[in-house]
Amino acid sequence: MKDDAFKNELFLEETKRFYTTLINRHIHDPERRLKVFDPNSVYLPTKKIGKNNPKAAEIEADNTARQDWNRTADMALVSGIEESKIIEIKNEHVYDEATRSIQKHGWLPGLFRGIIQKAKEILMGLIRETEVPPKPTLSVDMAEYRKMQKLMVKVQDEARAVKQLMHGELPKLEKQLAETTGLFKGKERKALQEKIASLKQEIDRRMNRLPNILKEDGYPDVQAFKRTYDAATALVEQYNRDLAA
Repeated sequence: MKDDAFKNELFLEETKRFYTTLINRHIHDPERRLKVFDPNSVYLPTKKIGKNNPKAAEIEADNTARQDWNRTADMALVSGIEESKIIEIKNEHVYDEATRSIQKHGWLPGLFRGIIQKAKEILMGLIRETEVPPKPTLSVDMAEYRKMQKLMVKVQDEARAVKQLMHGELPKLEKQLAETTGLFKGKERKALQEKIASLKQEIDRRMNRLPNILKEDGYPDVQAFKRTYDAATALVEQYNRDLAA
């Protein structure tokens, strides 16, 4: 029975991929093409919201939490954290925690969003401790690899800027706000709160920009680009070793 279930899952997955490919052949706009979600990726899937869905607000809040994780995963990849480590955190602190929560409390969307938030904070802690790798240097004169290096520099510069805002500017303002107390400090507090809100919007905008930088060059997401870039780098390094020998 287990073998049959496994075969059925494989058949469904293959069928889903086949029909997705078939449909995409007739869609000329890359942005509108369908995509089969890879459960083994660093990302969390989002849900589509049907028309007149009574749970639209709940699904939207759930999607926001998932997108927040996905953007943080992009930051982690660009910051040099191994894909396997991000997946490990996702599995242990999102999926395993969610399973335990469902067994104990049943399905509660608010709890699930809290689980994602805690997992995101763990990943952010790892990003905070990890130095963004140095800018890559060109070893071999290959036009395509040069283009990829420039893209990597671009997204890493963006990641550095986000880290500076998130772990430098934002904590300073929040500390300043916490220390601004007293009856006559209302205007100062309001000004600081507005600065913090504006800074958080800037952080969100820059984090959203990471995958968009790469989509302009045909990469579907940060993970796909990082895999291609790492594979190309390994080939270039091997070429240099062979050349030296």
